[in-house]
Amino acid sequence: MNKATNGWINGFLGVLIFSGSLPATRLAVADFDPLFLTVCRAAIAGVLAGALLLIFRQQRPVRSDIVPLLVVAFGVVVGFPLLTALALQYVTSAHAIIFIGLLPLSTAIFGVLRGGERPRSAFWIFSAAGSFLVAGFALLQDGESSPIGDACMLASIIVCGLGYAEGARLSRRLGNWQVISWALVLSLPLMLPLSFYFTPDSWADIGDPALFSLAYVSLFSMLIGFVFWYRGLAQGGIAAVGQLQLLQPFFGLLLASIILNEKVSPALIAVNMAVVLCVAAARRFAR
Repeated sequence: MNKATNGWINGFLGVLIFSGSLPATRLAVADFDPLFLTVCRAAIAGVLAGALLLIFRQQRPVRSDIVPLLVVAFGVVVGFPLLTALALQYVTSAHAIIFIGLLPLSTAIFGVLRGGERPRSAFWIFSAAGSFLVAGFALLQDGESSPIGDACMLASIIVCGLGYAEGARLSRRLGNWQVISWALVLSLPLMLPLSFYFTPDSWADIGDPALFSLAYVSLFSMLIGFVFWYRGLAQGGIAAVGQLQLLQPFFGLLLASIILNEKVSPALIAVNMAVVLCVAAARRFAR
């Protein structure tokens, strides 16, 4: 397989892992404060990431890498988790997934601004079409809207796209898992003490679903998923592989339906097929 194909495979695996993030976060914020959830998941992942860096004796980033790594940490370690956790106090995960359909556009835009990529005009047409299909479909769902929840989700998409593009750019030189690991380690001096500060007074009322969800977002959403995702973006191109995020809302809606019993329209299959066509077309014109 060539490098681009490997990039799409790794990107797809990352999307599958990330698809469980919003349903898991929805379960977690039922028992956990959003601030605690944000700092705790980052602290757990940061400790594991630091251990991996020590075990495999990875070289430290140079001084010029620190600011970009802080941008990654701001976007995907703190910004996206906190903003989505806040949003999911006001809206269902099915409704929040509306905004995930806008992530490919956000990632592609920052890929142009930060990664120097120049997709063709046709790419932007198919990318926008896929995003509008996802957003339009999700808007027809029965999830309740909230100005606060929607604003938090929109902000989360912007900072996440920035973090994805910046991390992909760095991973071409530092390595995929190394980028997210160093970003987590840089945030650890702040996240670890805050996780103790915001720790619930009592864990007696914390249910198993919330605990399992905390483990998922800490291990998979915050660390393992990024290993595949940043590798995919670096191998196949930020703008091109980023279009795979158009599939994430549908996987997320399926999980929301199964795990949270949130209603999902039967039209999911038909729209999903249309989105797949948009993804394939966007890939063709990405370079």
